[in-house]
Amino acid sequence: MQRRGLARRERRVGLAFAAPWIVGVFALYLFPLMASLAFSFTDYQLVDQDGSGTRWVGLDNWRRLFEDPDVATSAWVTVRFAALFIPLSIFLPLGFAYLLTAKHLWGRSFFRAMFFLPTIVPFVSALFIWRGFLNAQDGWLNRLLAVFGIGGPDWLNDAPWLTPTFGLIATWGVGNAMIIFIAALNGVPKELYEAARIDGASNWQLFRHVTWPMISPITFYNLIIALVALGQYFLVPFALTNGTGDPDNAGLFYTMYFYRQTFTFFEAGYGATLAWAMFAVVLALTAAIFASARWWVHYEFQERS
Repeated sequence: MQRRGLARRERRVGLAFAAPWIVGVFALYLFPLMASLAFSFTDYQLVDQDGSGTRWVGLDNWRRLFEDPDVATSAWVTVRFAALFIPLSIFLPLGFAYLLTAKHLWGRSFFRAMFFLPTIVPFVSALFIWRGFLNAQDGWLNRLLAVFGIGGPDWLNDAPWLTPTFGLIATWGVGNAMIIFIAALNGVPKELYEAARIDGASNWQLFRHVTWPMISPITFYNLIIALVALGQYFLVPFALTNGTGDPDNAGLFYTMYFYRQTFTFFEAGYGATLAWAMFAVVLALTAAIFASARWWVHYEFQERS
């Protein structure tokens, strides 16, 4: 009986310490989440311009979403960028990490610091640098291309070049993933390499059959992080296109369209619908990646079923 009383007191004390976190989760996360879902079935406006108040509209917002041509345009812009951004977020930092773990590389610590340094620069400040770097008239990149007799495009105002431009800017932030890959590469047991070399494995075979399987959990982690970052990709196109998505809506990402509907036109009900649609897509893709992990992610000391 005394032991049960002690357990109840410990439970109450634990709940008392956890109470601020529990209240915070409900007040700052779960309640706004459920409220936004409810708003998606209304015509709620951030600013009630006509004085009509908020009305329940059922599935009207969802039907509008599937019929809205700007949704299709912004989704296609996002998908087109994803085809460039996801590989860059995985293979570029992996390549840098592979080079920076080379045995005979001189100045390894210096290069690691230089590749990581851009990630700690405030990104708004960095965008001003990129705007100057990519300027069509006197930008540094076009001047460099002119040295080799190449006429550079108008990177920020030519629609076909806008997605590659965003991809180029995305290389600025690979330092975090690179550091994680470096740690993963350094964690591969050297005995596996020695055994593979004894069997006559080439450098490519070492990477394909030893390195890649052993770092697959880290690759899986960075893939999920890249997918989440893609769902939140907003600052770069918003700042470089001044919030317009021009030219020809080539920079109108889905997040920008959501922002425009919610905070420019104040259609928060429709904006909530756009947000929940994006959440559903990202959740479905994340679930698909988790489901596929059993086929390509190798965990040490874990038997495959």
